[in-house]
Amino acid sequence: MQFHTPGSLVTVSRGWSLVGGRAAGMTLQESVNLDALTKHLKHLEDKYAEIKQTMSIKYVSAQRKADLDEEMIMLLKQRDVAENLNKELQSRHQRMQIISHALTSWVRSDMSGSFQVTVEQIQKTKDLHGDQGTVEDLLEDDPSKAKEAEILLCYIERFNELITLGEYEKAAIFAANSPRRILRNIGTMNKFKAAGKIRGKPSPLLLFFEALFSTSQASKRPIDAALTVEGIKCGLSEKRLDLVIHWVTQERLTFSEEAGDVIHDYAEQDTYNKAKCVALAQIIYNECGLHKKALLCLCKLGQIYGAMEYIQQFKDFTSDDLLQLITLCPQTELIHCLTKEWNGKPPPLSLGLAILHLFSVDMKKVGIKLLQEVNKGGKDAVEHLMINDPFCSLERWQEMADICLQNGFDKLSNDIMSILRSQAGVTEISEEDDSVNLMGHVFW
Repeated sequence: MQFHTPGSLVTVSRGWSLVGGRAAGMTLQESVNLDALTKHLKHLEDKYAEIKQTMSIKYVSAQRKADLDEEMIMLLKQRDVAENLNKELQSRHQRMQIISHALTSWVRSDMSGSFQVTVEQIQKTKDLHGDQGTVEDLLEDDPSKAKEAEILLCYIERFNELITLGEYEKAAIFAANSPRRILRNIGTMNKFKAAGKIRGKPSPLLLFFEALFSTSQASKRPIDAALTVEGIKCGLSEKRLDLVIHWVTQERLTFSEEAGDVIHDYAEQDTYNKAKCVALAQIIYNECGLHKKALLCLCKLGQIYGAMEYIQQFKDFTSDDLLQLITLCPQTELIHCLTKEWNGKPPPLSLGLAILHLFSVDMKKVGIKLLQEVNKGGKDAVEHLMINDPFCSLERWQEMADICLQNGFDKLSNDIMSILRSQAGVTEISEEDDSVNLMGHVFW
């Protein structure tokens, strides 16, 4: 370290400045004190390091600045590319929405008309922004995930080609295995139905349903109710009850009341297979919770005890339901079971009401047969019947006596009237006396 004469300014190492022979910011006394100088030197060294650090952070070289500018330009270009790609993908998504919606509408309309016309119609109803292009552009644009629409279109075109060529068996298999069940619908069925019948070959419509029902279990999705009914009608019209039985028992259908009715009604046409048809209908009714119709099927099959167990199981059959049952199935064995105790429980129906009902619905022959059986038992049997019948009111028993008298059962009529007169507080009611307040029940 060198010092010059007083009054001169000298720059020294470590960034010191001397003014008049002393360090700037120091007194004369401090400038000649070794400790003070050492301390000031330390202060200057720290200041130098701080400035150096600040320069390295806040300032860059001209070359580095040029590099950063170039890097920023590249990033801006990448941003522009990403934004353009995002807009393009949004546009494609909107286009594929149109195609998907149009395809669904086209299939639901039984694929009638041109698919491009359908796309145009859908496009007009959509609130899309920007230039979406022509229909051809929409169909050509197909992002990776939207390839499915193109596959479906190709599948439908191939199906239509098979129909045109008369390859109905292949077309049926093709439709049954269509992706997203796109061809498993009424519209496809109508194409096979339109083909009619071909001499010497299986019915195209039956081929369709055979393929359809054979694959429904594999896809774990049964055929819907509408197609189920059409399939059953087709099988029965082709005299293929065996197929219908297989479809129902393998649970490849959607059970419905209409499906049960179709089979039940067919039983009246095919008397040879009547029992099979009624049993099949009973399965469907039971699965659908249609207890009245299921009970009727059991009775028609002669399964009277099974029918009584069914009545006891569900317990929601009213007297009107049971009267309707014997109207549709007027079997004396059934009526006897319904009007007697069953497994220690009261009879579900009154014999008196049953006989009166049969006469009221012009089923006099069955009613008279029941009266004959009652008449054979004598007065004691009639009294037991009346006493244990909580359903038949006083005026009803009088009606019963009148019916017996009108049909030649004079003794039975007299027995009924005698029993009525013998009960305490009971008097015969004159037909002319309309002011009498009738009892709700005969016995207390």
